[in-house]
Amino acid sequence: MDGPLLQLRGIGKNFGPVQALDGIDLDIPAGKVTALVGDNGAGKSTLIKTISGIWEPSHGQLAWQGKPVHFRSPRDATDAGIATVYQDLALCDNLDIVENMLLGHEARRHLLLDEVTMEKTARQTLSDLRVTTVRNIRQVVGSLSGGQRQAVAVAKAVMLDAKLVIMDEPTAALGVSQTALVLDLIGRLARRGIAVIVISHNLTDVFQVADRIAVLYLGRLVSVGPAADYDPASAVDLMTTGTSARIQSADLTARTPDSGAEG
Repeated sequence: MDGPLLQLRGIGKNFGPVQALDGIDLDIPAGKVTALVGDNGAGKSTLIKTISGIWEPSHGQLAWQGKPVHFRSPRDATDAGIATVYQDLALCDNLDIVENMLLGHEARRHLLLDEVTMEKTARQTLSDLRVTTVRNIRQVVGSLSGGQRQAVAVAKAVMLDAKLVIMDEPTAALGVSQTALVLDLIGRLARRGIAVIVISHNLTDVFQVADRIAVLYLGRLVSVGPAADYDPASAVDLMTTGTSARIQSADLTARTPDSGAEG
């Protein structure tokens, strides 16, 4: 596909008199990691919930693989190929890895669960993603480390043939080794041609894994461009003030609320 996998044009979201998003123009290319950063209340959660079908935009248009789309529910987004891995991961702690990965999509044979096929499918997916820290795929998810749980959640998304994976604070509260595992996994997704949006407050992680950076400030997209055009200082400037004199070549620089969106 020549164009972006996902296009947002003029996306706005109102909650009564409160304008949470204002004129968001953003392209998400396949096979790239786009880091979405911003201070608390900048609109990051609202934006990903709009993309993932939890909320419909108040105005603006989404295009998926070049065609206009209207996601009226999370199922619509999932069916299109968008998987969102929220911070709580939405895993069932009392079920094992295989059961979690195939929950709602169980393989059956003669009306009974086909455990052999399910295990093969889960094991192959984890192997393809080079998840080597999980030794027993029948291990209960509640006993896994934070990094392993992230890996299971991402593998589940991949197994459902996701073309875009959105990850909300994937390294929050993880140790150094577990963070490295998750960042490596994000890179593997991109190398498989999957688009990734990462929402994170940890700029060290962002600059380690991101190909592109998009900065939200008070519901507006104030800057987006290749990660090489930014450094932590300029990112903090943009996150906290909406502008930065340090930015030289980013695609979009700070604008006033009345100036309209630029691409």
